[in-house]
Amino acid sequence: MKRTLLIARREYVAYAKTVGFWLSLLAFPLFAVLGGGIPLLIRSAEPIKAVAIVEEGPHASGLAAVVQSALKAEQDRINQRAQDAAAKGQAGAGRAVASLGGPKIRLVPAPAAIADASAGPSRDEAIRHALDKSTPDDQRLDAVVFLTRQDGRPSAQVWTGRANDSDVGDFVRSALRTGYREEMLVSAGVAPALVEQIESFRPDVKAFSPNAASGGEVSMRDRLPSFIGLGAGFLLWSLVLTGASILLNSVMEEKSNRILEVLLSSASATEILTGKVLGVAFLTLTVLATWGGLGAFVLLSAAPQTAVQVGQVLLHQGLVFYFIAYMVGGYLMYAVLFAAIGAFCETPRDAQTLMGPIMMVLIVPIMVMQMALTSPDAPVVKILSWIPFFTPFLMSARAPSDPPLIEIILTLIGMFATAALMVWIAGRAFRAGALSDVKLSWKSFGRAITGRG
Repeated sequence: MKRTLLIARREYVAYAKTVGFWLSLLAFPLFAVLGGGIPLLIRSAEPIKAVAIVEEGPHASGLAAVVQSALKAEQDRINQRAQDAAAKGQAGAGRAVASLGGPKIRLVPAPAAIADASAGPSRDEAIRHALDKSTPDDQRLDAVVFLTRQDGRPSAQVWTGRANDSDVGDFVRSALRTGYREEMLVSAGVAPALVEQIESFRPDVKAFSPNAASGGEVSMRDRLPSFIGLGAGFLLWSLVLTGASILLNSVMEEKSNRILEVLLSSASATEILTGKVLGVAFLTLTVLATWGGLGAFVLLSAAPQTAVQVGQVLLHQGLVFYFIAYMVGGYLMYAVLFAAIGAFCETPRDAQTLMGPIMMVLIVPIMVMQMALTSPDAPVVKILSWIPFFTPFLMSARAPSDPPLIEIILTLIGMFATAALMVWIAGRAFRAGALSDVKLSWKSFGRAITGRG
């Protein structure tokens, strides 16, 4: 036991003391935040486009006013949302709404060379000059819009400085469509305000369930367990993949450097395998504790009431202990499998040929877990959750929906029985692979398990 713990300590320290480990540890929450924040920052930093509008002929009269009215209405809606947020004590959210919402457009007068010219090469040349990047800032435009009517219906030609800029065109299209609708409603004797009121109506529909915490109306507290279960399944998937990959690379590197042979001179193969699995397990727990601590801190700071509800859900009927049990069984199954594979590999190329089939297996629960969020008792979800290699992920997602206790017990028994079998198989394969130069194949693997390798 002492040698096993020494190997576990060595395995843990070898990674935990590296800068790369901590950088990769913090990379996940960091990139999660950046993934949601960068688009918002890009949107807020986007410059406001200078747009000139030209009505082509008397028949287009009033179309520019339609676009101007739509732009003002949109800005009024943004300002109102910002004021509502500020009134609720969310001034920061109000500023965010004001900076992120609405079109980044300001209307400017069209240059005389464009507004007074007839359609043709001379006007086109004036447009190109106004949109050219080399034109001085006080004369340059980002877009020029020509409004007209075809068969009595409004249409537009939009010139933009960038070929892939569709923001101005989309806004003008929406404004003209709204203006044309109001025009047709007025001509038909229908008040546009009435139509807008009908379209904006959202009936108040409340969900009720006898299984709700209140015994009646469904609240966020009732939906929270499903989200926690899905999150637990995804988190377990990430931890298993991270820990097992570390274990595979560690065993493979030590075999290629002949370090395994040195370790085998002072400890048995079982002790080495157990120590390595235990050491990487502690490493994985460090990752889990760090992610969990950061998540708890953010949740307590941003939404303390939700944090309390999350704690209640985890403690309800021992749900957190189910998560722990499935995490231990899932990690054990995949960790020993990757360790055994690593004992037969000497180069990353050898390992990559074997990672493909395993990743295909691991992709299945990721796809099915999303179904478990809304339909945890769907036949395909229930059937796949009985397969031991899928059990830890799918049952973590299903556990909050209160599946029958006998189902939880039997899936746990099946998972740990499979884990025990995997430990036995991996132990024999690890011993044979660590002491030989034979690359992994079905023949060599079979000999290792039967003791003939």
